[in-house]
Amino acid sequence: MSSPGILLLARADGSGVSTSFSSAPLSALDPFAEARQVAWRGDDGVSAGLVRFTGDVLIEDFPYSETLVVHAGHVVLSSAEQTLELGVGGSAVIGRGSRVAVHASSGSEWAFCAVDVENAPARPGLTLLPANLWLNPSATLEPPILIGPAPQCRALSLFEDEVTELKVGVWDSTPYQRHGRAHRLHELMHLLEGSVTLADDQGGEVTVNPGDTVFVAKGAFCAWTSMVYVRKVYAVR
Repeated sequence: MSSPGILLLARADGSGVSTSFSSAPLSALDPFAEARQVAWRGDDGVSAGLVRFTGDVLIEDFPYSETLVVHAGHVVLSSAEQTLELGVGGSAVIGRGSRVAVHASSGSEWAFCAVDVENAPARPGLTLLPANLWLNPSATLEPPILIGPAPQCRALSLFEDEVTELKVGVWDSTPYQRHGRAHRLHELMHLLEGSVTLADDQGGEVTVNPGDTVFVAKGAFCAWTSMVYVRKVYAVR
């Protein structure tokens, strides 16, 4: 298992990141086995990283529930019910057990967070994660963790799996700052608007800007500072 941390997966401008990746399939059934670049792999079935893939593949039974955010190229996901076309910044969820055709243009790359829980029932379907959605008021943070006034937060969950406890959606917030603590869940974040600085307990900081994707592992120490409005796609488990 990797050590919990704040892992920047990809920048919007394509510039390099300091995160370490290893080339490895997630399992023997991984449809992108040769294209996976894994930054995090936990003993609870959660993994995160990048996929660099060009071409076409038909997957009869997708082995994981996977959230993906396109960072280069153009990716088309097709099932019997729908077709999703994802350009740079586009994001979606492929549910476990889906029959899905994937077409990726030359040089396509996406950040991913996959959840693979043994013997979990199928949760088939494709879920688009649109950037512009009407969000509902959601709970703010508890006062002891906050530095300054409580923010106003909103969210909309678009994909939920009660068995694996994966939740994916869109969230926004007014500016706020909070003390560092162990992150309570694994979380993939793709920033849609604003800017946030995440800090660990070793003096390291990662500033996440629009179009960037970061993964914070469960248990990683993480403090939050946002001086402007923030809107993000999230996948938590």
